Amino acid sequence: MLQRAGEAYARIGGRAAPMYGFAAALAMAVPLFVGAVTGHGAQGSMIALGAYLVALRAPEGPYGARARDLAVGVLVVAVGSAFGGLLSETAWLPVFVVPPLIALGVAVPRIGSTAGLAVLLSAVRPPSDVILIGILELIGGLIIAGLLLAPWPARRLRPLRAALSETADAVAEALDAVAQDVAAPDGSPLDDVELTDPDLLAVTRIPDWEAKRRAASESLTAARATYALYRSGRGRTEPTRPERLIEALGRVLHETVTLQAVLEAAKNYPPDREWQEEAQTAISALAARLRLLSGAVASAGEAPLGREESAAVRRMGRAAEHIRRAGLAGDEDLVAVALIGQVRRSIDRITGEVASTRRLVAGGLRFGLGPPRLPEFDPAPVWARLRRAVATRSPMFRQVSRVFLTALVTMALAAALDLGYGHWMTITAMLSLRATYGETVERLVQRVGGTAAGSAVAAVILTLAPGPPAIAVIVFCFAVAGFAMRAVNFAYWALFGTPLAMMLLDFSTPADWVTAGERILLTFAGTIIAYLAVRLLWPAGHLERLPVQLGRLLDRHAGLVRATADVLAGERVRLPHDTIVTAERSAEAVAATRTRLGHERVPDTELIAELETVVDAAHRTRDRLITVAKLSREEAVDTGPIPEILDRLADQLEETAGLLEDPEPPDPEAATPAEEMSEELADLDTHLSKLTRRRRAEITSGVGRDEFTPLRHALLQVSGTRHTIRMLREDAGTVIESSLTAAGSRR
Repeated sequence: MLQRAGEAYARIGGRAAPMYGFAAALAMAVPLFVGAVTGHGAQGSMIALGAYLVALRAPEGPYGARARDLAVGVLVVAVGSAFGGLLSETAWLPVFVVPPLIALGVAVPRIGSTAGLAVLLSAVRPPSDVILIGILELIGGLIIAGLLLAPWPARRLRPLRAALSETADAVAEALDAVAQDVAAPDGSPLDDVELTDPDLLAVTRIPDWEAKRRAASESLTAARATYALYRSGRGRTEPTRPERLIEALGRVLHETVTLQAVLEAAKNYPPDREWQEEAQTAISALAARLRLLSGAVASAGEAPLGREESAAVRRMGRAAEHIRRAGLAGDEDLVAVALIGQVRRSIDRITGEVASTRRLVAGGLRFGLGPPRLPEFDPAPVWARLRRAVATRSPMFRQVSRVFLTALVTMALAAALDLGYGHWMTITAMLSLRATYGETVERLVQRVGGTAAGSAVAAVILTLAPGPPAIAVIVFCFAVAGFAMRAVNFAYWALFGTPLAMMLLDFSTPADWVTAGERILLTFAGTIIAYLAVRLLWPAGHLERLPVQLGRLLDRHAGLVRATADVLAGERVRLPHDTIVTAERSAEAVAATRTRLGHERVPDTELIAELETVVDAAHRTRDRLITVAKLSREEAVDTGPIPEILDRLADQLEETAGLLEDPEPPDPEAATPAEEMSEELADLDTHLSKLTRRRRAEITSGVGRDEFTPLRHALLQVSGTRHTIRMLREDAGTVIESSLTAAGSRR
């Protein structure tokens, strides 16, 4: 019990937002208290309600993005409240107006639930001055916006620094995963042992390279997205320091991918002399230097940067040189020597990139101030996406339709039965209905439990409270707890947010136990309606879109394969970043579908496992292609059949994408991709053997062993690429076969 309590406290401490809760509480409690003291409690509650609705948006990211988000929220609340006041004189008019607004908030995240809630809560109040309602709630929205943006001058760069620091840490963890795998013993016997102690797990399990690499890639993507929200950097002809830092960290990650692949190949062709310990120490030292840079970025230069040079890297260079000289003397296999040489070059390149990153951090991450910009809106793409969503009956379109119909039913029931607090039923349904069965049920359980407890607490407080000023103080306490704990768990928000909303809506006319009971029953009714909606209405549609997503994944990775072949042919200098990102996003789309399928009422475990195989193999395929392109970056050499192998792989990926459009299942007797590639891979082995014999003959003919000849360069490149090409073939074959299996099981 104590351990669970400690874990819950740790989760709260890591995700709670006390400053956010304090600002929201202040924006609500002060107008309530002032209104109660001056005899204008109704007006004070309207100001507090406006602050409450805007605070629900919980803006994140840079302060410029927060300002734009809050500006939209304030405008929506002011207009929605005034519009809702016009509807308050009739019972049935809101039934036809509010549900479309609620559905619009689902389709347009920038609007969210703010518009629907603002109109709904204003429409259920007694008729009053419409203009006054809009102005008062506008004032409340401006108050909370001002409080949330108040730290802007001192903390403007904090979100960007946090994103860059997290990215550097993630890349450092990827380097650590590579380092610990250099000379790691076989850990398969420990896989059958169940360990629960995290400290013991840390020393008995080496880090998962693929997980660390993926986390670093996602962190880079998040850093780029965060930087894009800083509009002041736009319009510059040269990249800013944060841009250069992000790109440098991206190059470090790609070089780390190459290093991991070469080290994996070196395990199959190890030299006789020791090198693992020096390589492991050098890589760990580079990871430690990145962590120092991360601390310096997060602390705005207060943390130390560390030394620019690394003795561990120099020792690794001496060990590699020792192996190279042994190879020149004929005491080491030439392929093993070539692989260790590639390891050394990758470590040297990472060292250079880390040193470049250090100089950027030492110079400071500065940003100029740009003019404020309104939120961008282009109706053409929105209209095109809307037409496509309706035509394809996309999951988003289905969810919007489901929410619209549910809101319509709940509001119609409230109007027909003349329920005084019927809006609680609508609010429960609209805020709990999610895109999948599992997510909706989890939210409904949390909503019912939290609302029941919160309503009882509110009834007790409103019964015992001596007057409006005391209620304003209690509102402050509940607002701090509710908004601070909102990100931790929805049950906390239901527990603290329910009394808060009850006291805001009934500030002038405190509720009693009967009112609390009615709200609990209406919340339960909304829960039942939302459950029936997610259970009986049309399916989410993620399963139907799966072949399209798999086909897109195959097409994007085929394009990445062809781009890699262009690098080998000298038509490109490097892999285009956009092509890599596009392939990665196509895999993440399939991963998101896999996650959503896991939330279905009866999950298809076999299909989910197959999709997980597809995603993991796609990530490995992308890593192999990055490695091949990195190893082939120097001057063009005789790469043998490697370009033909890549072209054949791309053909297979594209052919499989075409097969997914065919409703007929694949022929089980057809040759697998692995079988079709065996001849090309045999040619690659033959080509490497020929290069080795020709290199030995070249040395025998009198060419200096240290002389850098095209033949020597070709041997270095092909020997380093051979193992990666074989693994690439296996991973691409897994992507193809698992995609066909997943599409077949769906049908």
